[in-house]
Amino acid sequence: MISRILAAIALFAAFSCQPAEQKPQKPNIVLILADDLGYGEVGFNGQKLIKTPHMDALAASGKIFTNHYTAAPVCAPARGMILTGLHSGHAYIRGNDEWRERGEVWDYAKAAADPNLEGQRPLPAETQTIAKILQQNGYKTALVGKWGLGGPLSEGIPTNLGFDYFFGYNCQRQAHNLYPPHLWENETKVSLNNELIVPGTKLDSLLDPMNLDSYAKYFQPDYAPDVMHQKALSFLEENSEQPFFLYYASPLPHLPLQAPKELIMEYVEIFGEEDPYDGSKGYFPARYPRATYAAMISLLDQQIGELRKKVEEIGQLENTIFILTSDNGPSYTGGVDFEFFDSSAPFSNGYGRTKGFVYEGGIRVPMVVNWPGKVDAGTQSDHASVFYDLMPTFCELIGVAVPDKTDGKSFLPAILGQEQEPHDYLYWEFPEYGGQQAVRMGQWKAVRQKLKEGVIQTELYDLSSDPQEQNDVSDQYPEILSQLEEIMKNEHQTSSIERFQIPVLDM
Repeated sequence: MISRILAAIALFAAFSCQPAEQKPQKPNIVLILADDLGYGEVGFNGQKLIKTPHMDALAASGKIFTNHYTAAPVCAPARGMILTGLHSGHAYIRGNDEWRERGEVWDYAKAAADPNLEGQRPLPAETQTIAKILQQNGYKTALVGKWGLGGPLSEGIPTNLGFDYFFGYNCQRQAHNLYPPHLWENETKVSLNNELIVPGTKLDSLLDPMNLDSYAKYFQPDYAPDVMHQKALSFLEENSEQPFFLYYASPLPHLPLQAPKELIMEYVEIFGEEDPYDGSKGYFPARYPRATYAAMISLLDQQIGELRKKVEEIGQLENTIFILTSDNGPSYTGGVDFEFFDSSAPFSNGYGRTKGFVYEGGIRVPMVVNWPGKVDAGTQSDHASVFYDLMPTFCELIGVAVPDKTDGKSFLPAILGQEQEPHDYLYWEFPEYGGQQAVRMGQWKAVRQKLKEGVIQTELYDLSSDPQEQNDVSDQYPEILSQLEEIMKNEHQTSSIERFQIPVLDM
């Protein structure tokens, strides 16, 4: 009897010593969203003048998506549609809305002092977001960078919409200064060691505009991109033992032209002398505008390299998927020399064709996915994907059901090199810059402009032969045109916000 008991104890001990079967760890996600970074401004898409070695390395060891699109050609709606998985015919936020009924929201100094004037129109707190889905499934979630989807005292703050941690600019207008007087950490206003310099402040007329020292007041102690970057690195360090989602929404290279002097001077040595930018259009002046812009992109590149290094240091590199993209096409103002850098190559450059517009230069954006051991290194995909695909993609990635209310389609198969079902079409509408619509269906792209003037005229382009959208062939393919116009009609729903309504589409 005793021997049987001893045998049973030994058997129990043997089983109890065996490790329990462990479930595969959910992959960490690092989503890097550049601000106004053009399709042609990165080395892996052909840029020759600006150094982006870390982005290029991410591409070389990962997969480039050559047909990736933002969901809107400006900041706030693009960010909202990433989070909600809805296109601009269904989304709540469809444009930049400064929520002007509050008061003097465009007065930078007043808004810096009064959080009631800061921030944009808020997403409702009950909105379903990518961050909420990940948070509810065991992820620690953080947003570091620029928000733009609800003022500090509104319901639409990051910590109400799925983020455990937030540090950065709540307000897009306040981000028009990269040496701001404050940033936000969750619901707390954090003062920086910077004087208040209002965007648009001109160079003193008594100072020599050709002397870099004359621009001293535009360089201050606390450079927001650096301050925010350290918070992102700390988040990674502190959350290495559980799945994490870091949404790194950098303000770079969005204007104003401000960068660390040492990086600027590196490009001055390359580019040589240039005329200063006088600070018109509401931005700060800059002694070396081209060199400064290139330095901003190179700084972003360095920070991306540091993020990846930190993930490697905490032992999570092989279990982390990195996604790098941009919120919309490049700027055309504020001292940015888009012709010098060929910012939208191979698409059209300049006002009317880049940021703010639904032509390819405004909505086709750089895109790289990197996941060691899962994504084939040095590959490309021509699958047409878009921001509102990220929600279903992340849901499939972590094995949860996709919300019923989404316009996206998971492109995880394309990421992993598997057979991918294409979209039937992609849809955009944009109530700003005159009111616009666009549809892409395979090689075909339909565009409407000036809808706020009450006239509907549809252009048609064959992107396979005309990626710059120079030759309107609407009169040659009436059946294709009719099909795309029907999509435009069906995908539009009237916005509940008057500012986002396009009356001619609701007639």
